[in-house]
Amino acid sequence: MAVLDEKHSGSGRNSKDVRDTEVAYAAEEVVCPSHTTERRLMTKVDMRVVPFLCIMYLLAFLDRVNIANAKLFGLAQDLDLGTGDKYNTALVIFFVPYCIFEVPSNILLKKFKPHVWLSINMFLFGFTTMMQGLVKNYSGLLATRFFLGLFETGMFPGAFYLIGMWYKRSEAQRRYSFFFNSTTLAGAFGGLLAAAIGKMDGLRGYSGWRWIFLIEGGLTVFVSFFFYFLLPDFPEEAKWLKEDERVYVAARLRADQGTGSGLARSMTVKDVLNVFKDWKIIAGGFMYFGLIVPAYGYAYFAPTIISTFHYSPIETQLRSVPPWAAAFGFSLLIATLSDRVRHRFTFAIVSMFIAIAGFAILLAEHNNKNVQYGALFLITSGAYTAMPIIVCWFNMNLGSHTRRAVGSAWQVGYGNLGGIIAVFIFLTKDAPKFTTGYSVCLAFTVLSMIASTIYGIGCMMANRQRDNMTEVPDLTEEEKTTLGDLSPEYRYLL
Repeated sequence: MAVLDEKHSGSGRNSKDVRDTEVAYAAEEVVCPSHTTERRLMTKVDMRVVPFLCIMYLLAFLDRVNIANAKLFGLAQDLDLGTGDKYNTALVIFFVPYCIFEVPSNILLKKFKPHVWLSINMFLFGFTTMMQGLVKNYSGLLATRFFLGLFETGMFPGAFYLIGMWYKRSEAQRRYSFFFNSTTLAGAFGGLLAAAIGKMDGLRGYSGWRWIFLIEGGLTVFVSFFFYFLLPDFPEEAKWLKEDERVYVAARLRADQGTGSGLARSMTVKDVLNVFKDWKIIAGGFMYFGLIVPAYGYAYFAPTIISTFHYSPIETQLRSVPPWAAAFGFSLLIATLSDRVRHRFTFAIVSMFIAIAGFAILLAEHNNKNVQYGALFLITSGAYTAMPIIVCWFNMNLGSHTRRAVGSAWQVGYGNLGGIIAVFIFLTKDAPKFTTGYSVCLAFTVLSMIASTIYGIGCMMANRQRDNMTEVPDLTEEEKTTLGDLSPEYRYLL
């Protein structure tokens, strides 16, 4: 749903007036510049905003999870990680700074401009990945993983926040899903790349796992210099748009979402704390938290899981590719349908059921490797389809600039605490059945379903309460923009 048409605004409206009023997508009434069309303009925006953010996050996710590929090529043996839970600790230390600095990073992104903040962090996490390929011992690995988490902290919430500042809610899911599924492309690309790089083992005296970090980190560093000039900022600052195009893009967003300018006043601590007075914000964190566990559990341990099917290291890397590719196609299909019907909840829940089916198969079947391998397709397709839906649903329902900046960072920051759980549930001693890991992933997917249901009920109740208001305050446009989704004229998308 969208903000009620401005012409119906006014004091003294009763509930019948509101219910009888056609809820129009006001953004569609903003006049597009005469020299172009909305479709052509949004295609122009698509070509500048989405691809570069996708490439940025693909490289970020690749640098984050390539340690799983490196493990198959001798990382654990060379750094003596074979005993205890050293490998799992190296994974979990990434999430400590990654979770803590999500909200501060989004505030700094707004202060320094997205293209500056994101490209600097991109250079730093690429460089850190390269250093990961040069470590000599376990302590060095822990240090590089910590700083990798610190420098990657702003990539995901920053990009989601930025995408939300460019698109209407009825347009957003396809863009969010396409961006999010950079992770599935990273998983597929990472498996192919690792299979090729692994053949460099011994070149110039470096093990194959070191070349994985050096080459993939070096690629990120190289691209970061170009992305300083290519990454988008907020619509009001886009020099690649004409003045009337910038005005139009910003106006359609304000009308559709109540979202203020990306150049609005700085946020105060009070502004940040006020966001958390809304319990739906808390629910949004649990929605994502529940799905992070199965998503990271699979991302970090897919090569390990597939290796238990008795494939060679190279074949294991190659067989990790198809489930990621299937997830990419399925997610985009569901996103297109979701945008078309302007609905999120049902698509998210159905996707979670698909992931649950995959984990249930792995818990029940231990002898047929073809069935087990097929279950991985269900897990990736379900989890990596549901995640962008709930993030888009939650983010695009946050109307004001401040609530979206803080809310999006909170959801991702709190949700990624699940990554700490994910890295300790697939232990070497549990191979090949991994009963604990699969059970925990299934349970957390159910948790996300419950949180999503609670959030959906909250949105529905808020809409109904506003429909039944006997009087609607006569607010100025500035007041509506400041209130965002707390405005009595705002209706949440379900």
